Amino acid sequence: MQGQDIPHKMLSLDPFSQWLGIKIISSEVGQVKVGLIVRQEMLNSMGKAHGGIAYSLADTAFGFTANTNGRKAVSIETSINHIEALNEGDEIYAEVSLESLKNKLGFYNILIKRDETVVAIFKGVAFRTSQEWED
Repeated sequence: MQGQDIPHKMLSLDPFSQWLGIKIISSEVGQVKVGLIVRQEMLNSMGKAHGGIAYSLADTAFGFTANTNGRKAVSIETSINHIEALNEGDEIYAEVSLESLKNKLGFYNILIKRDETVVAIFKGVAFRTSQEWED
């Protein structure tokens, strides 16, 4: 299976990301961009998007990207910094940059944006298994 096709396969097998309404904007080996629109049922008691929404979008982008090299990879450490609150109707997207790829580990930075404004910064470390993705 080609690396850029793996995120599409992963999304087809991921009911949570589908429920969130995540769409793949672009997919290349080492770089995936995904987006969603904040819905009413994603809001917290203060009328803002729950922090888990930006986190989940970034985590999905991270997971998809970590797998584009063809080996199945899983998250072993993540963190997020929330910078701006999100509102119903906001269109947000997550862009991944691969910082370092080793035999067993991959290190990634993800920017979550609304238009060109950074609303959160996510960092992730993935463990790369020896298992390959198959068609």
